[in-house]
Amino acid sequence: MRNGIIRFGALYVFNVVVLLVIGLVLPSVRVGWHALWASVILTLAALFIKPLLKSAFRKSAARSAADRTRTGEKVVQYALVYAVELIIWVLTVWLSPVSINGFWGYVLPPLLLLLGWVIYDQVDDVLRRKAADVYDRVAGARKPKDAAASAAPQPTTPRADAEPNDGLTPEQRRMLDEL
Repeated sequence: MRNGIIRFGALYVFNVVVLLVIGLVLPSVRVGWHALWASVILTLAALFIKPLLKSAFRKSAARSAADRTRTGEKVVQYALVYAVELIIWVLTVWLSPVSINGFWGYVLPPLLLLLGWVIYDQVDDVLRRKAADVYDRVAGARKPKDAAASAAPQPTTPRADAEPNDGLTPEQRRMLDEL
């Protein structure tokens, strides 16, 4: 759950930034405040469609591992990602108030999203680590102090170390020994 929340949050923020840049750079696309809703659609699509695409690509790549190069693999992968991004962009335009004008409004934004997601893949680990730290600090601040004190490791005695870890209390163990 924690990992999913972190991935969604990091990708959502990144998608908002990319959509706002698309709205500023391309005159045929109007995003504005609709970037918030469109980013939800883009993020959900990326979290569910991209893993399916990656697993399908790995299955097909496993069959033809002998006749592929690293550069060729990246070109094919980016071409497939662009096709998926185009589909996601069309869905985003249909399902959100983002408005576009003309052919280039459909073709160029997926290209910019592809460029943005290539950059996101490069910084993804750093973003996840920082988001996890923030999440843990927030979750730690919400814990009651008694729970934090009881979660502290208890010092062990030599006798406690010698006892089997069977989940029985000393009294239950004594009663079982008497049988």
